[in-house]
Amino acid sequence: MRTAEELERADAMVLPGGESTTMDKLLRKFELQQPLRRRLIDGMPAMATCAGLILLAREVLDGLPDQESLGILPLSVRRNAYGRQPESFERDLEVEGLDAPFPGVFIRAPVIESMDPEIEVLAEVDGVAVVVAQGVVMGLTFHPELTRDDRLHGLFLERAA
Repeated sequence: MRTAEELERADAMVLPGGESTTMDKLLRKFELQQPLRRRLIDGMPAMATCAGLILLAREVLDGLPDQESLGILPLSVRRNAYGRQPESFERDLEVEGLDAPFPGVFIRAPVIESMDPEIEVLAEVDGVAVVVAQGVVMGLTFHPELTRDDRLHGLFLERAA
């Protein structure tokens, strides 16, 4: 999607991992930030992973001075909170709604430091939320697309329906 018109035709959105500051700048450059925010507020389903979750957060605790988030999910995140690339890790996750552990791949992952009580926690690592949801919006601090397991995408589609 590169235009607001294309965004209007979308039924749902996946906001991927990547570099959240660059994603923010590109959303603003192509004048998609406000149309995307409006679609999400109006109820468009979204699944946000890693940097995508940072984009949806109400607050980015260690963002760049000019970095903006969409403020869709009432939570605060810290970028790269587990450390740099060498501190990346994998962990089997017990995810509410899945019948067996899901392989979480955490690469320079953010940490959810605080959230409002209406946020539903679907999985945790060491007591810290790593899969959250609010209505039809799901946020993950890791990269499910780096596995061959599509159950989290299926769970998102079930919630979106």
